[in-house]
Amino acid sequence: MNTQATSSPQFYLTAPAACPYLPQEMERKVFTHLVGERAPELNDLLTQGGFRRSQNIAYRPACESCRACISVRILVNEFEPRRSMRRVLAANGDIVSREYPAEPSSEQYSLFRHYLDARHQKGGMSDMSVLDYAMMVEDTHVHTKVIEYRLREEGAGLKERPQGELLAVALTDRMGDGLSMVYSFYNPELTHRSLGTFMILDHIRRARALGLPHVYLGYWVKGSRKMDYKTKFLPQEHLMPRGWERYEGDDTAP
Repeated sequence: MNTQATSSPQFYLTAPAACPYLPQEMERKVFTHLVGERAPELNDLLTQGGFRRSQNIAYRPACESCRACISVRILVNEFEPRRSMRRVLAANGDIVSREYPAEPSSEQYSLFRHYLDARHQKGGMSDMSVLDYAMMVEDTHVHTKVIEYRLREEGAGLKERPQGELLAVALTDRMGDGLSMVYSFYNPELTHRSLGTFMILDHIRRARALGLPHVYLGYWVKGSRKMDYKTKFLPQEHLMPRGWERYEGDDTAP
């Protein structure tokens, strides 16, 4: 297969495989390679068109009989946290977040392994080695950062690289119109902190500070309970056949 950068991307289609979200369905994906100098520009265009990035691959569902996967992006400038989200922010006031180049560490992998073993024992990433993790972080031709979330050290001041306990990590792409959360993981034992929600709220804050209008959350799969959290961050837009459409949600909980 030719993976060299060309004047226009070459697209490929995967063979059918069991869907990881809806057991009764089969999934297929269309994908292309993100390589070369045009990779950041192409990543922007494809993400706006419903693609996601994994290493140097951009992909989107191309299933024959199902359209359940819907791309979601938060409208940063209009977002206001509901009361439960404000409680999450308050509960994590002792966390320091810092952005670094896309470089892996053994500490990150240890947390990543702990997260997978607790939450995704049967998932497609369950057997990832330290080298696989390094490739997931490093194999990027776009503007990717690692954001670490650590407990604030007492009396540590504002260190360039804090060394408090590592609680969560996000792999994030910066695009022309927003931040795309490629992958995130956290200490699964700290359920009271709602770290997944906290990281999304932190990305909304970061996007707003950068003047970027969107935070891309990937796919919402209606009917998959583990994806329901994505529709709590309102208002947002969903990519539908006619383009991005505003979604206000059906949940009126505080």
